Amino acid sequence: MLRYASKLVAPQRPYTGFPVSLRKTPVPDTRTLQRRVLAATSISYIVVILDTSIVNVALGSIDDALATSTEGLQWVVNAYTLSFASLLLTGGALGDRLGAKNVYFAGLAVFTLASALCGVAPNLAALIGARALQGIGASMLVPCSLMLINRAYTDPGERGRAIGLWAACGGAAMAGGPLIGGILIHAFGWRSIFLANLPIGLIGLWLTSRVASTDRVDRVDPAPATRHLDLAGQATAILALGMLIAVLIEGHSFGWRSPWISSGIALSVLAAGSFIAIESKRSQPMLPLSLFSNLIFSSAAFVSMVSAMTFYGLIFTLSLYFQQVRAYSPLLTGLAFLPLTALVTAGSMSAAWFVRMFGPRRPICIALVIYTMGFLGMLMSTDTSPYWLVALPMPAIGFFAGLITPMATRSLMDTVDKNRAGIAAGVLNSARQTGAALGVAIFGAMLTTPGQFERGMHTAMAMAAAVSLTAALVWWFASKAMTRERIRQAV
Repeated sequence: MLRYASKLVAPQRPYTGFPVSLRKTPVPDTRTLQRRVLAATSISYIVVILDTSIVNVALGSIDDALATSTEGLQWVVNAYTLSFASLLLTGGALGDRLGAKNVYFAGLAVFTLASALCGVAPNLAALIGARALQGIGASMLVPCSLMLINRAYTDPGERGRAIGLWAACGGAAMAGGPLIGGILIHAFGWRSIFLANLPIGLIGLWLTSRVASTDRVDRVDPAPATRHLDLAGQATAILALGMLIAVLIEGHSFGWRSPWISSGIALSVLAAGSFIAIESKRSQPMLPLSLFSNLIFSSAAFVSMVSAMTFYGLIFTLSLYFQQVRAYSPLLTGLAFLPLTALVTAGSMSAAWFVRMFGPRRPICIALVIYTMGFLGMLMSTDTSPYWLVALPMPAIGFFAGLITPMATRSLMDTVDKNRAGIAAGVLNSARQTGAALGVAIFGAMLTTPGQFERGMHTAMAMAAAVSLTAALVWWFASKAMTRERIRQAV
């Protein structure tokens, strides 16, 4: 009786209709959280890098559909890289202030929406505007993806492997971009290269939504949260770089001595000077100029910019060469790029071994010298050359382009304190995207003379060889000077 009475008076749990295990939202363990972060950031990085190379094989189709010119095609490529390069540092700052996951999610949403607008663009102006919007989204999600990885992986070894996999996804996307673009355009038309981003972007958004907003992966750092965004510095940086790119692209059509071009040059110089003045006086600048007092940092950023400028300038030039001069289809153009792009991934994967065996100084110099020889080899190509002669220098250019970037990145990151690693990475990415925009603008300016494509292409290759050799000399003397300084301090 007592047993039954105790059951009658014992408090009963309210009925909820669901087991307790189903009523609680499970918190993912560390490994699950890491896998979700890496999956979300890697898939988005693939589409961002893919869009820096895939568009090139569509240039001929876009030209036919929208009846544009070489200058218009340059804007289609550069509207993306220009906004990407200009806003990278601000994208990282927003991640610090508002939370990396929040800004990353917003950036991926903007990129996906912009891809849809590119795919349905009715004219050239709409396409260029949508491409610029893509770059804005990319500038938000790329720096925040690295923040998410850094915070999810606390062990340095695991973090290094995660970042390596993330970078490898980008390298594979860049290498496969021309071929993937060629296949899509052959099957579905040029708009498909943008619309294909939609399912990938939606998958990335879904994966990101499954990442728990824990303090570890999405914290808002107290110090950066109290900082003001450097809006004046950002505005002058956009104006300086934008006007420079506009002058390089439109100089031929307006005339290099026209009042519009002269005004553009003056405005770009004035904006650049204002940017330097603003950044030198701010207590919390967007770009700390003190970083460039280190010779290795400055020369590594310069090497990265030159490497991107010549490589993406070459891709733009060869895209027009294959499609307009040799009348290749987009699919055949993508296949023609394979000797160049396939070797980029191999070079990237070999970089760690070269640095471990020889250090960064000599391998970077040797890579830049062979890179120079590859561009000189491109001078043998003419409008009527067999394909094998055009392709002969491509493996050397592709392999050493892939080798230069990670070695320069490691050298640059080794020169800064850990608390400035984020801004240093942002500077490096900005330098590379700026170089890519300059490469398309400068190389394209040399190809605008009607009936003289071969001459313009040879001029562009000679210039690429000259600046690559200059970068080799800058790196050699900078690293030699830093070595002497270390020896002097040790003594």
